[in-house]
Amino acid sequence: MNALDLHGDPIDLTAALVDIHSESRDETAIADAVESALREQTTGFEIVRHGNRVLARTDRGLGSRVILAGHLDTVPVAGNLPSRRTDDATEGDVLHGCGTVDMKSGDAVFLHLAATLADPRHDLTLIFYDCEEIAAEYNGLGVIERELPQWLSGDVAILGEPTAGQIEAGCQGTLRVRLTATGTRAHSARAWMGDNAIHKLGEVLTILAGYSPRRVDIDGCEYREGLSAVGIGGGVAGNVVPDAAHVDVNFRFAPDHSVETALDHVREVFAGPLASGAVTLELTDSAAGALPGLSHPAAAALVDAAQGRFRAKYGWTDVSRFSALGIPAVNLGPGDPSLAHRVDERVPVAQIREVTELLRAYLS
Repeated sequence: MNALDLHGDPIDLTAALVDIHSESRDETAIADAVESALREQTTGFEIVRHGNRVLARTDRGLGSRVILAGHLDTVPVAGNLPSRRTDDATEGDVLHGCGTVDMKSGDAVFLHLAATLADPRHDLTLIFYDCEEIAAEYNGLGVIERELPQWLSGDVAILGEPTAGQIEAGCQGTLRVRLTATGTRAHSARAWMGDNAIHKLGEVLTILAGYSPRRVDIDGCEYREGLSAVGIGGGVAGNVVPDAAHVDVNFRFAPDHSVETALDHVREVFAGPLASGAVTLELTDSAAGALPGLSHPAAAALVDAAQGRFRAKYGWTDVSRFSALGIPAVNLGPGDPSLAHRVDERVPVAQIREVTELLRAYLS
């Protein structure tokens, strides 16, 4: 059993969590350590173990409830364990290692606060879950939503995803479509006898190259949309006119769109080639975005504690799951999100302290 000291320095706690290997679908050891530490070093919490998910909550009758949620898994290790700490003139005091940014520093903050908050103003729910870094069907928070939905009740949810210590509100939605063209196969020496499917994608690519995405302001957060080709395929052989080709397109949309209205927009963008029959369109993946919800009193108090520092979240996170349940949710954690999943993943230790004290002020 890896021992975790929840009362000690949250930076040391981050390092201890990082040093427990926990690639997706291999989170038993870290879940064991988190469960043991919560049972032995906190008071007033009901604690439940559900697979490799650890849940804890207070019931002090305080009139409001804050959910603190973080995933325990990481992407595969890339020679970047165990953790190490450096201090130099360029970057200052920094903790290196897989998961330092995404998101064991956020987990460490939550665990430390659970053990050290002397007089919380809100009841707390802590959710530590597995399989966030792989396909959504395995996501531990989704499992909790299906099997233990009573644990996802609260006034505001905070996910410890990396945000460099600044509130990132809501999140973009995402969908992917496949635009497919068909034709007639022929020998390329007699190309006029065929119908080249790849050529039919030319109009689609021209539309994408000229697309102007929206910028949308919601609750003071500017969301920037994007419509991008992310994959293309086709061709049979070097001497064959191809009879099939496709391009995969990803639309990242502001949370004032639903998946349905976002898909309608994509269909409108490609209305020409769709109407002509040059291509067909198939939805292959989608996830709704999350509105920022910063006007909700519990969320507004968090913004005040952060001295008004907030911005829109680019990309999709599990805040969307809470938003779909009607719970305002934000991302807030140490670490630069652009360093997540990298071999040189690292977090400034000052950010771990800053987020700890910001949340301590908000929750106390």
